Amino acid sequence: MNSLTGKVAIVTGASKGIGAAIAKQLADEGAAVVVNYASSKAGADRVVAEITGKGGRAVAVQADVAKQADVRRLFAEAQRAFGRLDVLINNAGVYPDQGLTILTLPRDRLDQTFQTNTFGPLEVTQAFLPYLRKAGAARIINVSSGYGQLDGLSADVPSYCLSKLALNSAKVKISDSPCGP
Repeated sequence: MNSLTGKVAIVTGASKGIGAAIAKQLADEGAAVVVNYASSKAGADRVVAEITGKGGRAVAVQADVAKQADVRRLFAEAQRAFGRLDVLINNAGVYPDQGLTILTLPRDRLDQTFQTNTFGPLEVTQAFLPYLRKAGAARIINVSSGYGQLDGLSADVPSYCLSKLALNSAKVKISDSPCGP
């Protein structure tokens, strides 16, 4: 028996790259997986097909974590599909400002990046917290970057760095919370 048999995982931003690899690895370990995607339905369908082709369980759910209504839909569809949650991987993210500096970065770009990279994962965590609390050994994993560390901040990708720094700080606050998981 695999180590995650009977468990359910959600991976945001799982239609390609790191998110797709994480979703497949979780499924290989026996987890049923909600493959979240914002815009690449074809990519999410490929990940689901690969998982189900190996005998695993997976569903694709479209939801942009930067949008509150989409986060609610992600929760509702995940609940309908599996009715529980054991592992939440906040992977969705954007990297939109390579080549800009903090002095040339437009405010709307900063807002877009924070909505996806920081506020989205926090809202997804808040939405799924009731399920995570019911799980025996729930896990919340926020995919970040060395750019999200004080000593890793880069002048070339300012909104990405600041959003990941804030995400890392939010994770600390969640862990410190008396109501945390």
